[in-house]
Amino acid sequence: MKMYAPWEKAFDKMATPFEDFIHAQTTTGLMLMLMTVIALVLANSPFAEAYLHFFHTKIDVLVGSWSVSKSIHHWINDGLMAIFFFIIGLEIKREILVGELSNIKVAMLPILSAIGGMLLPALIYISITNGTEGANGWGIPMATDIAFAISALVLLGKRVSAPLVTFLVALAIVDDLGAVVVIAIFYTEQINMIPLSLALISFLILVLFNRFGIHAVLPYFIVGAVMWLFMLESGVHATIAGVIAAMAIPSKPKFTPLDFTNHTKNRLDEYDNYPVATDYMMHEKQKAILQNIKDRIDSVSSPSARLEHDLHLPVSLLVIPLFALANAGISIDFSSMFETITKPVSLGIIAGLIFGKVLGIAGVAYLAIKLGIAKLPDGSSMSQVFGVAFLGGIGFTMSIFIADLAFIGNETLIFQAKIGILAASLIAGLFGFIWLRYVAQDSSKQ
Repeated sequence: MKMYAPWEKAFDKMATPFEDFIHAQTTTGLMLMLMTVIALVLANSPFAEAYLHFFHTKIDVLVGSWSVSKSIHHWINDGLMAIFFFIIGLEIKREILVGELSNIKVAMLPILSAIGGMLLPALIYISITNGTEGANGWGIPMATDIAFAISALVLLGKRVSAPLVTFLVALAIVDDLGAVVVIAIFYTEQINMIPLSLALISFLILVLFNRFGIHAVLPYFIVGAVMWLFMLESGVHATIAGVIAAMAIPSKPKFTPLDFTNHTKNRLDEYDNYPVATDYMMHEKQKAILQNIKDRIDSVSSPSARLEHDLHLPVSLLVIPLFALANAGISIDFSSMFETITKPVSLGIIAGLIFGKVLGIAGVAYLAIKLGIAKLPDGSSMSQVFGVAFLGGIGFTMSIFIADLAFIGNETLIFQAKIGILAASLIAGLFGFIWLRYVAQDSSKQ
């Protein structure tokens, strides 16, 4: 009979990489919610001035004659968020190679829905803000916050099918890719060619590491960090370096699963041939065999898979919460709330994230299914896709990130944008959850 200490039971549980991904996104969503509330409380409390002053404190990095001076707020948005974008890059690469986006027939629905869910919100925003100083923020309502959206679906449990969750994940991944392209192309004010060329050379070195079969993570980290520094000086937002670096990380393991199986069987047979020293101590040769098996376990998993697994927790518990704490804190004057929401920027974001996302995602999905280009996720209904489309209107993390880029230096427009993002995300999230919980039915009940 096996005896376990309470904390040891977790070691008997197994989860697929996709289940780990869902769990990590749910954790991120809960942490985002908590830190957003804390940021709003601090920004509307007697500690508001100290809160703002802290994130505007300068931190200088000096290396010889070279120096970088940024506020804590900028180090979070330009530095730590590069790790977040690195994770996004790894997720995009995984989905394209082995995930939902690897099969074009299965991928058509989330790809087309994501495109509709990006274009229509941008067009709605442009139509509302056209001719105003806030017109440049058209990229803000294009984004979907995958962590919040998946958290809502997880809370619904068995009321939504696993293929519907997969549909949302694939849609959000395509959405993230679109947001990265928009940031790189449209929210880069000035390009310095020398640093950008050096960043490109750094990327080519990473590609060479991959082609030469280097699977150790450290060389990629060192060159990736250098590439981030060059990107920081180039004018292209430094976080894009995270996505680009992810593309160069090897996705193939050193050994195939069959090689690993045969090797492990042989080593375990060898392990059993040695007598144990005592009930609690192994033979020295057994220890060496176990270490050899451990090394093989690392080798049968690709560097990209290991990094995605290892980085999800620190990103969920540190990077994203710090981003929310640094960016979500806005001083709210409820007496002027209606006036703020009706400003073109706020109104454009709200209309884009709510109506644009729903019409873009659900509308394009309906047309694609009717035209026979795509099919509904198994066990799902069009009504459930409609609810998921509302969850796509939760634009929190990426929307706030783009708002800071679109209105850099204009605190008034950034404030209006954040009010619009928070209001739209709250409305879209609540309505989508209620719709899926109480109204929508899966295909088996229709």
